[in-house]
Amino acid sequence: MRQSVPPVDPGRFAPTPARPLRAKFRHLSADTLIQPHAHPWAQVALSLSGVIRTTAGAGTYLVPPSRALWIPPGVEHVVTVVEDADLHTLYLHQDAHHVGPDVVPAQQAAWRECRVLEVSNLLRELVRHLPTAPDQPPDERERHLAALTLDELRRARPVRLGIDLPADKRLRHLCEAVLADPSRLDTLDDWARETGASARTVARLFRSELGTTFVRWREQVLLAKALTLAARGRPMGVIAAELGYAHRPPAGAPVRRPP
Repeated sequence: MRQSVPPVDPGRFAPTPARPLRAKFRHLSADTLIQPHAHPWAQVALSLSGVIRTTAGAGTYLVPPSRALWIPPGVEHVVTVVEDADLHTLYLHQDAHHVGPDVVPAQQAAWRECRVLEVSNLLRELVRHLPTAPDQPPDERERHLAALTLDELRRARPVRLGIDLPADKRLRHLCEAVLADPSRLDTLDDWARETGASARTVARLFRSELGTTFVRWREQVLLAKALTLAARGRPMGVIAAELGYAHRPPAGAPVRRPP
């Protein structure tokens, strides 16, 4: 049973021009969902153990420990815990002169959108050591850690792990169901039946809302899941099994049926 919980006192961690980076920590169990919310500041979500899925704006993102998700100010987001996770959250002050992790004007456009970032070993350790007590006053050590963290975020390589989501409620319901169980390799007719729409209608919605087909969109879901598992060091055979590809006959091979 999925547990729905609110965000914990985000206002107590609000960044300011004098303290532009704040950090939070929260251990969450699998199948926990942090309810939809938004902030007037930017956020970086990363799990140093476990996997989270964050739906933000028009996309959803699978985030393993080797990745982090940048969320600009004002973007509503929902966090779903796929595996037990040590969730670290960074809040960054943003205004007309401070965009992204304080990047130069020529680089600001990329930071006005959600993006997945590669987490370096240094960034991971910096996040571990940032103070997370809401009422702890800043000191010189925190200022140094925050400055290094911002520099590592600026240097972080963007990674394509996002999956587009539709606005249509019927199609959104179908897409959320696929994301919740990507190893369920049912046909479009099977998935459409659960939405109350015909397969033809669903196929049309995929083309008009997402500019692709159901098969291609699901391939992106499976690829994102496979990359997430690979980033955690899972062997390819295990990944294939978790995605439902183990022991499947090759295309065109005869299917043996019991006598």
